Formats: sequence, structure tokens, C-alpha cells
Amino acid sequence: MASQFPKRDKAPIALIVEDDVGLRELGAALLEETSLRVVECADAEEAMAVMAREGEDVALVFADVRLPGLLDGVDLARRVKALWPHVSMIVTSGYGARRPERLPDTVAYMPKPWLAIEVLMQAEKAAAWMQRAESA
Repeated sequence: MASQFPKRDKAPIALIVEDDVGLRELGAALLEETSLRVVECADAEEAMAVMAREGEDVALVFADVRLPGLLDGVDLARRVKALWPHVSMIVTSGYGARRPERLPDTVAYMPKPWLAIEVLMQAEKAAAWMQRAESA
């Protein structure tokens, strides 16, 4: 059976969606330690534009709950999982340890401050899943 993923010349993508520049850069620096290519976005609308162009190459979306614009991180997670169910997702928030009720069950939730090791573990799992799916 042929894989649903096209063979690619480049590594899969980790998309970080955070409006706080310092936190976005910190998350990007962390994810650059993985085998994933990192793309940074300041809001969900920008992230959806990247997904529309490169969704099949995205392994992980790491997004804050509170984002500027029309969509928040939960809305982003719901849309991404509906259109690209293969994408692993982490949603994070500094406003409480409780998981948002509207967040899909297949999305990981990490309250801030998150631990770097937890983010790295999720990223490596996403990258490994993409590699296995491509070779199937």
C-alpha cells in the first residue's frame, strides 16, 4: 500500500504559534534541537496560511491558547485536526492548569511554564510518526 505522504527532500515542519516574541523565539530555539524544520507564526491566521501551503509536511503545531485575531489556539487546534488529522498538536496556556473544554482529545495540553523535555518528547514523537508513515 502506498503512503499517503509524499516523499520529501526536506525535514517535516514544527509550527510554533505564539504572539509573545520572546516565548516564540524560546520555543523555536528548543524545537530547532529536533529533526524538524521550525516555522514561526504570530497568530492563528498566519498559521492557517502556512498549513494551507504546507500542511502535509507539518508534523507538529505548538500553539498558545491566547492569540490575537479571530482565532485562538483552541480554534486553531480544532481546524488543524479537522483538516490535517496526522498533525500532532500541543496547546499551551499561562492562564491555568485546566485543559480547555473545547480542545480536541487528540491534542496535548501543557500549562505554562512548560518543561523543555516535555516539548522535545512530543516533537520527537511527531517526527518519528511522520517518518514511519512515509516509509509505510
